Amino acid sequence: MAAIRIGERPLRVENIFCVARNYMAHAAEMGAAIGPEPVVFLKPTSALLLPGAPIPLPPWSNEIHHEAELVVAIGRSGRNIDRAAALSYVAGYGLGLDLTARDVQAQAKKNGQPWTLAKGYAGSAVVTGFVPAAAIPFPGEVVYRLEVDGDTRQYADARLMAFDVPALIAWISERFGLSEGDLIFTGTPEGVGPIHGGQQLRLVLGGLIDETFVVA
Repeated sequence: MAAIRIGERPLRVENIFCVARNYMAHAAEMGAAIGPEPVVFLKPTSALLLPGAPIPLPPWSNEIHHEAELVVAIGRSGRNIDRAAALSYVAGYGLGLDLTARDVQAQAKKNGQPWTLAKGYAGSAVVTGFVPAAAIPFPGEVVYRLEVDGDTRQYADARLMAFDVPALIAWISERFGLSEGDLIFTGTPEGVGPIHGGQQLRLVLGGLIDETFVVA
């Protein structure tokens, strides 16, 4: 099974929950709206891509898009977690890329089919290293960015999330339950776009996270 490390603590990744729309401007650029509850989908653990590995471009898609996100690593299992206690279940935070085969997704939407292939292919859940939860005591106040070949493509301010981290933990734990090692991709800001072979994608969160990935 895939595993991440938070300090000296290894965590075996169990489920990868992803929030489809969590920033108003991104919802607008996708021609969608944000409803009263989160829209959550799953990626398989085979989608996980760790630091140091090249980002693959699958030959069956001509349009892979980057979606930079704050990623929450769950440190202990729970169900029906109260919002007030939600952050006590977090082991650490990282940044990630919810890579999307946009052309495949568009065809699936047109045909009324699931997005599983477009969102869950091998290597589509890119993550940086993780920092302990104590390093980010207020996840609702973080800002982070994605640079592509040195140009900032996405900039996120977590204060603009429709559903903040405690709300997502509470909601997911009630509907699905959460297990130690689960990851939550918390949604992307506006600015998503295509990536191409040879590009360098840099994810930065203050002085805590600075990781570069190369597109194969």
